[in-house]
Amino acid sequence: MSQTVLVTGGAGYIGSHACKALRAAGYTPVTFDNLSTGWEDAVKFGPFEKGDLLDRARLDEIFAKHKPVAVMHFAAYSQVGESMQDPAKYWRNNVIGSLTLIEATVAAGCKNFVFSSTCATYGDQDNVVLNEDSVQLPINSYGASKRAIEDILDNFGDAFGLNHVIFRYFNVAGSDPETEVGEFHQPETHLIPLMLDAIAGKRDALTIFGTDYDTPDGTCIRDYVHVCDLVDAHVLGLKWLEEGKGSRVFNLGTGKGFSVREVVDQSRAVTNKEVPYVEGDRRPGDCTKLVSGSERAMNELGWEPHRSNLKQMIADAWAWHQIGHYEK
Repeated sequence: MSQTVLVTGGAGYIGSHACKALRAAGYTPVTFDNLSTGWEDAVKFGPFEKGDLLDRARLDEIFAKHKPVAVMHFAAYSQVGESMQDPAKYWRNNVIGSLTLIEATVAAGCKNFVFSSTCATYGDQDNVVLNEDSVQLPINSYGASKRAIEDILDNFGDAFGLNHVIFRYFNVAGSDPETEVGEFHQPETHLIPLMLDAIAGKRDALTIFGTDYDTPDGTCIRDYVHVCDLVDAHVLGLKWLEEGKGSRVFNLGTGKGFSVREVVDQSRAVTNKEVPYVEGDRRPGDCTKLVSGSERAMNELGWEPHRSNLKQMIADAWAWHQIGHYEK
């Protein structure tokens, strides 16, 4: 009988891909999700338990029923703009919800915890390659909430021996190449699916926010990582904990950035279709260039982001985009 891993947010974009990777690695992923932003149709690789992180009794019930050997925690609100307008929503759900989950994890005697954090904990450090030792200065409630959860995990590690791996990652893109699961948000905010919507005629045009940045083509540069590479790292992180190697933080990116115009050009090449777009003003808080140093994950975990090239990420996203959507 395979070991069970509790996957919070397992009905979402990254969580559903993680469940597939866990099953392929021989685990039974149990999805715990309130379906506020996730999709029950995306739960295909193990049992589904509906519930909310703020419901301690429900969490205790799930731990008692499934006896997971580890928790993989993805469930969170993640819209930066919304977090600036409604910080209470982010502190209540992300921080208090995570604290409730962590308390339940410790109470159940579960000792291994893999946490989905973000590069937003680093804040606005423009045009530098960020590594795990870079100062954390979050500038919005989303990044601040994730940073707080990291601190909670450190405290619970010291107090109760909760072993944890924290992954801070950058722009996640692509989809399962077998199109069993994919990226589907309502509303959509990510560059590549927005662009593919424009190509497919599902929206009038993509808006490029800012064309006067100090980059070769004037548009922002970001580090993209394929969702399948990302979740592979999470499985490696779980094995790291199982081998008793202790708590650790890892960045996940490629160290190479792509500009918005490069993404548009590559999408045109992959789909053989024009990308309708309009040029808009810069958005407040957008950095010129944001890329990750991920040598630690590569050297210590043996992680290889082999699908994280722009052509592959767009091709996989496009394959899913043509067939994939979920229904409530």
